Amino acid sequence: MTKMSISEARSQLDDLVRRVAHGGETIALTDGNVTALLVSPQVLENLEDSLAVADYQRRKAEGTLGEGIPHEEVRRRLGLRR
Repeated sequence: MTKMSISEARSQLDDLVRRVAHGGETIALTDGNVTALLVSPQVLENLEDSLAVADYQRRKAEGTLGEGIPHEEVRRRLGLRR
């Protein structure tokens, strides 16, 4: 992770966005402490997916999942055919 002051980042924003979007780099913006991160949308999506899976596994282990929807019902609601 690259750390950079907010004022320094301001003058390089176009380049930083390209580095994050195309190179997968994470950039920490600081004003003494890290105040924000520039991350690619894919990194965020992957983190959200991992959290959802971990939450599902936790609820499954605790026995608190609740009732699911049968596969055929999901297909019907989505208008999908076999």
